[in-house]
Amino acid sequence: MPEPFAVCFSGHRPEKLPTGTQLRMLQSLLYREIETAIRDGADTFYTGMARGTDLWAADMVLHFRFREPARKLKLICVLPYEQQITRLRGAARYHMQTVLHAADETVCICRNYQKGCFTRRNQYMVDHSRRLIALVADIHSGTGQTIRMAERQGLELRVLNTELAERQARPAHDFFYF
Repeated sequence: MPEPFAVCFSGHRPEKLPTGTQLRMLQSLLYREIETAIRDGADTFYTGMARGTDLWAADMVLHFRFREPARKLKLICVLPYEQQITRLRGAARYHMQTVLHAADETVCICRNYQKGCFTRRNQYMVDHSRRLIALVADIHSGTGQTIRMAERQGLELRVLNTELAERQARPAHDFFYF
């Protein structure tokens, strides 16, 4: 049995990602990487709780946790500031509340919003992980910054991008998001 380790996620919000089939392919790649991480021994997953990649990854971890309860997978939500959820409305707010409720732990980096809290959140996740799974379309972004942080600290990098998605023949599953 491989030694347990932690994985963190980084990626763009939906408006920065492609749509349609290309988005489904990226989500499929994300799903496969999480599945691979679990097979490699990952048992703890850190999500930054942003709309898009972070919440999709959290949903997928929860899916695997439900599907394979014997693995005892842990989901840790890392909020940049406590009131992050109050900025959301409707389905986005409900989605975040559902993930927070299902998580094993929630970490808040700052009490209130302050400059740099998102960067500190990303650094916290990198500091507590051995592998980063990132879904990136624009390397000049917060996701790109997180990839560079992880690279400097020697984390295993799994960087998923639109070029990789285009080379994929078909989705790995029917577990899609919108």
